[in-house]
Amino acid sequence: MTDVKKILCAIDFSEHARHAMDYAVALARSWDSAITAVHVHPLAMPVLVGPYMGSETAVHVSLSEEERADLHRALTDFVAPDRALGVRIDTRVEEAFVVPRAIVERAEADRADVVVLGTHGRSGFERWVMGSVAERVLRTSRVPVLTVPPRMGGTVDATRVSFERIVCPVDFGASSARALEEAACLAERARAALTVVHIVDLATDVFDAYLAEGADYRRTRFEHAREELMAAVPDRIRQQHAVTELVLVGKPYREIVRLAREQQADLIVMGVQGRGAVDLVLFGSTANQVVRQASCPVLTVRP
Repeated sequence: MTDVKKILCAIDFSEHARHAMDYAVALARSWDSAITAVHVHPLAMPVLVGPYMGSETAVHVSLSEEERADLHRALTDFVAPDRALGVRIDTRVEEAFVVPRAIVERAEADRADVVVLGTHGRSGFERWVMGSVAERVLRTSRVPVLTVPPRMGGTVDATRVSFERIVCPVDFGASSARALEEAACLAERARAALTVVHIVDLATDVFDAYLAEGADYRRTRFEHAREELMAAVPDRIRQQHAVTELVLVGKPYREIVRLAREQQADLIVMGVQGRGAVDLVLFGSTANQVVRQASCPVLTVRP
């Protein structure tokens, strides 16, 4: 993200995609980057739909030449205002059974530096069949992913991206170490305020109920977390930036979202873990929830 030359922006022609494209254009103008706008047409697998699941069915239909040409024209029209600003934009229309996989593979084939996409771009039956495109891209992409939430009011300045306040949650793993590096580099470039936060989840549970020294246990965990946070932030980052370091108590995703809103953050930078079943559980409980609920863009990176 410190030297972005190639941006891949996934387009489904929704308002959410328009908002994401605004961010991609602003990034491109700030970094002098080129954008590939890609629309992936889903080749829906046949499914059985019972009487209690609605009347819609998914069918396997490839695009005709005429339909493909129509999509190309629609995509060209979609990016026309952005090209008028002088941004270099390539357009691609692809077909795939698994849309998120196609987006990830296109990003890797193009050696993109970042994938930009909107959240909540699909709903209803299609979302149920395919799952959330944004969530599945996040879980599998080796390329950093910038998810843009629904428009909260106002417009994006198409001349630049202003990351004046950045929040970076850390859990002391390899992915959060990478996220901290990215957040620090972005903060340096933008001269932004950087807040590094670790969340201690001390929710009352059945095990705490049996701890004779429950208060001491919680105090020890909190102090240990503060020591780990001090060790996790390299001195060179403290020397280069005005860094605020916080240890908060609560449900991680709730505290991350709350902190970002309170600080009116322009960006959350956080790591995601591996690509297996365990990651699916962990991702669903933290990063996924942050992406769903954050009011600012979220940049997710891997080790």
